[in-house]
Amino acid sequence: MINRPNTKAQRLKRHKRVRSKISGTPERPRLNVFRSETNIYAQIIDDVNGKTLVSASSLEKGFEGKGSNCEAAKKVGLTVAERAKAAGISTVVFDRGGYVYHGRVAALAEGAREGGLEF
Repeated sequence: MINRPNTKAQRLKRHKRVRSKISGTPERPRLNVFRSETNIYAQIIDDVNGKTLVSASSLEKGFEGKGSNCEAAKKVGLTVAERAKAAGISTVVFDRGGYVYHGRVAALAEGAREGGLEF
């Protein structure tokens, strides 16, 4: 039997370490990213009050294209930034969720920056 590392456990361990250092406040909430095999999700969270302020994902109605590529991630980033602006949020703390800052995660961050979010 091949001894393979459990990638989900490794990601959760990294995520736990990152979350111990960053937290969202009402003034500067946390932009959280979750990436599944087929879709990508983003939430802006106020950790002090335990509330999700804004969210967007590639599963929403009206979302065109495949949810598992960089183009979709960029669209989700633009959407979450647009909704954040409407809610009066301009600066956030980026939480990559234990994922490597590359590919879809980086594309989502780039889209959010293009949409006007600062982090």
